[in-house]
Amino acid sequence: MQSQAVPQVETARYAAAIDASKRVRWDIDKDVIRGRRFDFSKKFLPDALSKVSELAFLSAGEQRLLSQIQGRSYANIFGLVERFIAAKVLEVSRDHFLGDQAALEALVRFGDEEIKHQELFRRIERMIDADMPAGYTFVPEPNAVAAVVLSKATWAVLALTCHIEIFVSAHYRESIDPVEGIAELWKDVFLYHWREEAQHVPLDELEWAREDAKLTPTERDRAVQDLIELVGAVDGILQVQAAADAEYFVRICGRTLAEAERQQVKNTVLKAYRWQYIVSGVQQPRFAKMLGSLVSDAQGERIGAALAPILQHVNAH
Repeated sequence: MQSQAVPQVETARYAAAIDASKRVRWDIDKDVIRGRRFDFSKKFLPDALSKVSELAFLSAGEQRLLSQIQGRSYANIFGLVERFIAAKVLEVSRDHFLGDQAALEALVRFGDEEIKHQELFRRIERMIDADMPAGYTFVPEPNAVAAVVLSKATWAVLALTCHIEIFVSAHYRESIDPVEGIAELWKDVFLYHWREEAQHVPLDELEWAREDAKLTPTERDRAVQDLIELVGAVDGILQVQAAADAEYFVRICGRTLAEAERQQVKNTVLKAYRWQYIVSGVQQPRFAKMLGSLVSDAQGERIGAALAPILQHVNAH
C-alpha cells in the first residue's frame, strides 16, 4: 500500500510559534534564579501533584519534606525527557532544511529551548543537593533512556512528546500556579518552564500530524505498539524512582516508620508519579482529541488496555 501524501507545511502556524518564542524567551540567571536559593521551609510540589496529603500519619513537616523530594525528582525527570525531545525535534527539523524556513526556525528554536531547560534542571539539582541531606539518588541515566526512546518510531516519540508538553501546561495552570505557600524559586522555575513549553504544543501537533501522513496503516499500527512500549518504559522509570525516593525519605525523615507506613509511602509516591507523568496527560482533552484523530478504534482500545492498570492504581483510594 502506498504511503499517504505529505501535507503542505502550515507556514502561518510555524511563524506564530516563532513570534511566541521571541515573546516569552527568558534567561536562567537573569529571569529565573536571580541569585536566590530554595526555601526549604515551604513545600515544592503542591498536594494535587505530590499526593502527600493522603499520608495522614505524616506530620506537616514530614509531608513538606516528601513534597521537596518529589519536587526534586519532578525536575530531574523533566531534564531526562528533554534529552530525547531535543534530539527528536532537531532530527525532524531536517525535513525543513531545504523547505519552509519558518518551520525550520520554529523547530530550531524549540530544540534550543529544550537544551536550555536541561541546563536549568541541572542547575537547580546542584542547588537542591547542596541543601538536602546526602543519599538522594536519581536512578535513570538520561542518555541511556534517550537512546531507548529514539529507537522507536518517530510517530510514537512525537506522540509521547506532545503528551508531555500538554501536561506541563496542565500541571502549572491547574496545580502549581493557584497554590499559595510553594517555595517561590521552585514555583518560578516551573512558571518559566511552562511559558516556553506551552508554545511547543502546536509544533508537536503539526509535526505529529505531518509524520502520521507519511505512514501506511501497517506502519502506523507498529508505531502505536511503539507508543504502548514507550509508556511502559516510562512507567518502569517511575517505579524505580518512586522506590528510591520513598527509601530516601524513610532514611532522612527523623523517625522510624512502621513497615505498613513505609509501604504506604512507597505506594503513594508511585501513585503520584504515575499521575504526574502518565495519567494527567492522557486525560487532557487536547491530547485525547489529537490521538483519537490519528488512530483507529481498535488501536485506541489497545492503548486503553495498556493504560488500564496504571489508571486503576492512580484512581484507587
